Amino acid sequence: MAESKASPELKVTRGTLEGVLLLEPRVFQDDRGFFLESYNQKTMAAAGIPHAFVQDNHSFSKRNVLRGLHYQVQRPQGKLVRVVGGQILDVVLDLRRASKTFGKWESVRLSAENRLILWVPEGLAHGFRVVSESAHVLYKATDYYFPTFEKTILWNDPDLKIDWELQGTPIVSDKDRRGTRFAKAEVYA
Repeated sequence: MAESKASPELKVTRGTLEGVLLLEPRVFQDDRGFFLESYNQKTMAAAGIPHAFVQDNHSFSKRNVLRGLHYQVQRPQGKLVRVVGGQILDVVLDLRRASKTFGKWESVRLSAENRLILWVPEGLAHGFRVVSESAHVLYKATDYYFPTFEKTILWNDPDLKIDWELQGTPIVSDKDRRGTRFAKAEVYA
């Protein structure tokens, strides 16, 4: 992650991939617990995320489950990702051929404790590995999920050299095990 800018509501740090943002919401905490605003349309627009969201998703996974790298070339989705229980290593891969960061990846740890939110713009593949005993991941999407349009990049493609910070063999679905190598994947123009 690179430079950052702050507002009273939200600290914004730019990722190394074009358009990726790490958001740190303002947290009000006392002996009762805490409160934070996880989404506010005006605040997000001011941070550079003016998109409308049409779908909320909730994923629960056990330790060492690895999901991804998923994307939709047709009907691409931007995603606002956060963790409300546990911790994950979140990974994004730039699939936009016109981007200066095409073919590059970036990772960040998201957890219930750090309360960070990751903006994954359209044109990136997304995946994560659960670092804690289990994790609840919530994300808002800018378009609907279309199973017929979903694509998967092979999570362990040797050309990408993604460091998943593995601890043993990850638990991967059959679909993700059969992902396409980056060199042969359908990408964005």
